[in-house]
Amino acid sequence: QLQLVESGGGWVQPGGSLRLSCTDSDSNLDYYSIAWFRQASGKERELLNCIAPSGGTTNYNPSVKGRFTISRDKAKNTVYLQMDSLQAGDTAVYYCAADRWECSDWDQQYDYWGQGTQVTVSP
Repeated sequence: QLQLVESGGGWVQPGGSLRLSCTDSDSNLDYYSIAWFRQASGKERELLNCIAPSGGTTNYNPSVKGRFTISRDKAKNTVYLQMDSLQAGDTAVYYCAADRWECSDWDQQYDYWGQGTQVTVSP
C-alpha cells in the first residue's frame, strides 16, 4: 500500500519555475509507473505525463510539452515534475499517482494517489 506525498507547490510569477516532488517514505517506487495529474478549479482532472519503471517517459498533454519534465531519482525514491515557463493557465492542484503496470492515459488504472499540492501562477 503506497502513501504518496507531493511537495514543492506554491506561488510563482508567470515565466517562473517550480519543481514538484512525489515520494513514499515506506515503499519503493522503482516498480511503479508514476504519473502527474492536475486539476484546476471547476475543471476536470487532466493527465500530464508519466514515467515507467524502466525510466521511459510519456507526455500526454500538448499544453505542457517542452515545459514540464518528469524524472525519477531512485536513490531518493522520488519522482519529480520540473515545471518551467509557467503560465497562469498552469494554476491547479497537482497530484502524483502510481500503478504497478505501464503508463496509461486511463486515470482509473492508477491505484494510489497523493493528496495534491497547490500551484498558483500569478503576477
